[in-house]
Amino acid sequence: MIYTKMSRIGLKEIILPETVQIKVSDGGTFNYKLVEVTGPKGSLNESVRRGIEIKVEDGKVNIERKSEDKQSKSNHGLYRSLINNMVIGVTEGYSKELEIVGIGYRAENQGINVVFSLGYSHKITLTPPEGIIVTVTEQTRVKVEGMNKQLVGEVAAKIRAYKKPEPYKGKGVRYVGENVRRKSAKNVGS
Repeated sequence: MIYTKMSRIGLKEIILPETVQIKVSDGGTFNYKLVEVTGPKGSLNESVRRGIEIKVEDGKVNIERKSEDKQSKSNHGLYRSLINNMVIGVTEGYSKELEIVGIGYRAENQGINVVFSLGYSHKITLTPPEGIIVTVTEQTRVKVEGMNKQLVGEVAAKIRAYKKPEPYKGKGVRYVGENVRRKSAKNVGS
């Protein structure tokens, strides 16, 4: 018996663009099912736990769970989101932009690597993982692009962690559009 109650995200079907193909097979890690999504930008794969059924019919993907236990309910929405993110990734891709604020703070491309000068006594060199492209659009703007949403977010967070924005002058690395709460200067002896 297949249950489909609750999980609002899990109940939504994924509509596949014409350029995307999904293949479900055995061979994932821990003997799970392996879902492979292929599109114009490349291919991504994900291992799906037992207890989750993936049905591909007429350009649509439906995710169903086999039981009502807590773990299956959690995985129902999770795997629907992961597969949807893979479909978007292989068609459009993901990107995050960061800006560098501070006098003398900048970044520059050196081949595939990016070198950051952030006020430390040394420069920080970032070698992006496979499938991720990091480009410096201006000296104070960095763009992270790739198919894998999770990996794009991880690399952007790693760059931001090099020098988080401080609250007094706002210097550091931040996401474009991020609001940094500012504090007023400390009053000494009044």
